[in-house]
Order: sequence, then structure tokens, then C-alpha cells
Amino acid sequence: MNDYHEPIEKLDEHALNCVRALKSLMEEVEAVNWYHQRIAASNDEDLKHILEHNRNEEIEHACMALEWLRKNMPGWDEEMRRNLFKEDKTDETNENDSLNIGNLKNMK
Repeated sequence: MNDYHEPIEKLDEHALNCVRALKSLMEEVEAVNWYHQRIAASNDEDLKHILEHNRNEEIEHACMALEWLRKNMPGWDEEMRRNLFKEDKTDETNENDSLNIGNLKNMK
């Protein structure tokens, strides 16, 4: 599978590292999803404990990739600061958001 949408010879080392980080983030989130489903489906408490441990490690890895992206790829730091750790995101609107992404107030 090719992860590149542009000729690789046109990408500098920073762009290649961003691709690596983004691909790793996708893989970690996919693993979180798989472990979470396995936990929900299992009826063995010992196995659930192991799977929860594994899921939580994948969450940690995903967060580490996000932190690298925040520090190294334009846009991530600003969006994380604007959108994360807000108490009640559903009541907020962002008039600067031309796509109205995040505006859940008017959804029915």
C-alpha cells in the first residue's frame, strides 16, 4: 500500500516524517477500536483486563503521535488549543469556521 498522494521524490524529509506520524496515528486509533470491541464482546474477565491494558497502551501511543504532530506539523497546535479540554463543546459556536464544523447547537 502506498501512503503517498504526491511523488515521493517531491517530498522533503519533514513531509515524510509527517506522513509517518499520521500513518502511525491512524494505526494506533484503529488498534484502540479493535481492542475496545474485543473488550465489549468478551465474557472472560481476565481476558478483558488484558485487552483493556492493551487498549490503554494504544491510546497512549496515539497521544504520543498527536503530541509529535502538535509540535511539528502546522495547524495541529492551534486546533488542539482551540478544541481540546473544553467543558461543554456542544454549546460553543465558532463564527470563523466556514464549514460550521463543531456547531452542534443547530442540529436536530
